[in-house]
Amino acid sequence: MTQPAKAKRGIPAKSDFTEWYPFMVEAAELVDKRYPIKGMDVWRPYGWKTMRLIDDVTHGEMERTEHEEVRFPLLIPENLLEKENVLVARLQRAREEGVNPDELRDEEEDAGFKKEVYWVKHAGDNDLDVPMFLRPTSETAIYTLFPLWIRSHADLPLKTYQIVNTFRYETKQTRSFIRVREIHFFEAHTAHIDEDCASRQIDEDLEIVRRIMDALCLPVLMAKRPVWDTFPGAWYTIGIDVVMPNGRTLQVASCHHYRDQWAKAFDIKYEGENGEFEYCHQTTYGMSERLLGAVVGMHGDDSGLIMPPGIAPIQAIVIPVLKKGSEQLVVDEARALLAELKDAGIRCRIDERDLRPGQKYYDWEIKGVPLRLELGTRDIENGTVFAAKRTGGKTPLPRNDIISSIKSQLAEVEAELKSRASMHMEGRVKPLPTLIESETGWSLEEELEEGIVHEIAFDGSDADAEVIERTTGLSFLGDAVEQYTEERPCAVTRKPTKRRVWLARTY
Repeated sequence: MTQPAKAKRGIPAKSDFTEWYPFMVEAAELVDKRYPIKGMDVWRPYGWKTMRLIDDVTHGEMERTEHEEVRFPLLIPENLLEKENVLVARLQRAREEGVNPDELRDEEEDAGFKKEVYWVKHAGDNDLDVPMFLRPTSETAIYTLFPLWIRSHADLPLKTYQIVNTFRYETKQTRSFIRVREIHFFEAHTAHIDEDCASRQIDEDLEIVRRIMDALCLPVLMAKRPVWDTFPGAWYTIGIDVVMPNGRTLQVASCHHYRDQWAKAFDIKYEGENGEFEYCHQTTYGMSERLLGAVVGMHGDDSGLIMPPGIAPIQAIVIPVLKKGSEQLVVDEARALLAELKDAGIRCRIDERDLRPGQKYYDWEIKGVPLRLELGTRDIENGTVFAAKRTGGKTPLPRNDIISSIKSQLAEVEAELKSRASMHMEGRVKPLPTLIESETGWSLEEELEEGIVHEIAFDGSDADAEVIERTTGLSFLGDAVEQYTEERPCAVTRKPTKRRVWLARTY
């Protein structure tokens, strides 16, 4: 029995996602994993251009919502990490004991990122008086300056963001874009006059998320994380997850509402209209290169990647189809077509390599270029350009209306990706089988299906949640931002509730 052509070329089937994903990120030349530090991949030009285009979408949303870009140093002094650890430890104890954090004294305790940071303790031959670390995120750095920037209510809201590299000593198995030690990171930090204003910022953040995910053709789950999975420095956290092809969820973004907890630790105050000083309320919103990992996983197929047109480094590849005796004519026409596309703002390239057309098609399929444009002598005679969409479908396009025709083809690719992603999501989210309590404990009415995110009505305690996690082997993603429209019986207590909770296996 002969193998399919793609299998002969070494492409794993996407159904074997564990093998397919690492193969594709290198075969499509997104990254090179051969750099001699685990978890620190080298971005190749094609991958970096894709990431920068994703960043452009984010920059656009920040400009639209009047955030201002900042750039903080990479190094943070040790004393600021200690300040964060004390705060986080106190907030964590307050949560565990069910008391107001202001009632507890500060105590030295390992918390926060202390065990995950990279240290810098020498400069040349000299020991540093104050050791420094590479930022794992930037609360401590940014909130050291906020008290100097905020004086009165007129300075609020203060809405800042930056796109930088962060560093965490990841001890688990690394995976390109999904779990790395050097992270391409977006973080927004805001300060507000009160809790309500900060809450409105969270609403705005979720709308930004929806718009960015729409540009990436990614449907997402938005869930308020359970208490035990909320960053101890936050009042609450909303996580944004993509359901990958194997059914595991990948958190690609998160929003934190801090109330005034960090402001009290860093003395971030403003003078109100009555002349009295009040602590600010703060939020953060973060995303990372996991966005690109989600795009790779969601949209790829057995032939390679499929790039959403909005972030595709090459939206259309022009391939001259040469015929003996008319080579120059075809090349000249192809180059003229390329110039016209570039003038119209379409990201495009021409493939003039001395290779057979089939090899060229294969190479651009792996990279996921949305549209392939072929031009030969017959096309020139007919006044057409032959177009093949990466999502399937081939058609001649009129040469005299090529720009609008290509834009229409790209819009069709985007619509198809959104449709496929929505169908994938619908097929991956299902109700949890009924939980049954007996003398021997809890069990499920039927076995769980592999690769599924389950949802339940839940209004129980943390102990009830622990029972569910232990019984199912799944993790609580938390309360869906959109609850059930009508009350349903809680899966454990049977009390009526509109709370809709998701459970999943996660990355």
